[in-house]
Amino acid sequence: MRQLCCALVPLLLVFGPGAAFAQTIDAGRGELPLHVPSSYDAASPAPLIVLLHGYTSSGAGQDTYMQLSALKDAYGFIMVAPDGTREPGDGDRPRFWNASTACCNFFDSQVDDVAYLAGLIDAVKAGYAIDDTRVYLFGHSNGGFMSYRMAHEHAGTIAAIASLAGADDPGRRPSPTDAVHVLQIHGTADEAIPYEGGSFRGGAVPSAKTSVENWAAHNGCAAAGVDSGTLDLDGGLDGRETDVRRYRGGCRPGGSVELWTINGGGHVPEFSAHFTRRVVEWLLGHPKR
Repeated sequence: MRQLCCALVPLLLVFGPGAAFAQTIDAGRGELPLHVPSSYDAASPAPLIVLLHGYTSSGAGQDTYMQLSALKDAYGFIMVAPDGTREPGDGDRPRFWNASTACCNFFDSQVDDVAYLAGLIDAVKAGYAIDDTRVYLFGHSNGGFMSYRMAHEHAGTIAAIASLAGADDPGRRPSPTDAVHVLQIHGTADEAIPYEGGSFRGGAVPSAKTSVENWAAHNGCAAAGVDSGTLDLDGGLDGRETDVRRYRGGCRPGGSVELWTINGGGHVPEFSAHFTRRVVEWLLGHPKR
């Protein structure tokens, strides 16, 4: 799986109009940069987006790829990109999230990433005015798997998740008490986490369609989705290569599901100029009810 380079950029916290200071946050694994929009005002709670990196990457590396923090001023959200823990041993020791039986806890670590991420969200809420109806996760690959797990286990907190090249757990988890909006984005030519399902390093991986249909059932949506147009998400492919399928009929309040299929897209797409904007707009347009 392609490893992404990492680069930290200077960050600003705005306590009120015109006051800017460097800022980090620590939820128990060391300080993390916190990206706060210049318009932040404690009197107006802001959305929170937690960006989850893929296996072998890092929070900073994922943000370099996604360019999510660059959009905080345009859309007014607070963003944090945490790091998973490192594998044991010597040498490179890739970072991972303990997300599912498929990906990517290959050394049977007992690390509780669910508790860590829930604590990170609480830590941001303790220091900033966060809109409780607009807490989101956006994950790539292993981070997508982790987003699904958080949606299952903290459905009361998470309004929506977006998973790029991740998948739901291969086991049949019970439906959470609260509905959660789910967006799955997946390339049909993904050789790491197969679009049609299969395995990754010996672990069973459900297909993109199975992942969204699982969540359509969790959210009480009609089993049959509706084809809803096309998008240009991959700059390396010609035209509007992505098919959109929506599951909205009969859903519980606060729950809907979409599948964006990048025809010919791989595991690490070459994003179009507006890919990340599309995802941010989708997330912000799906608050918790």
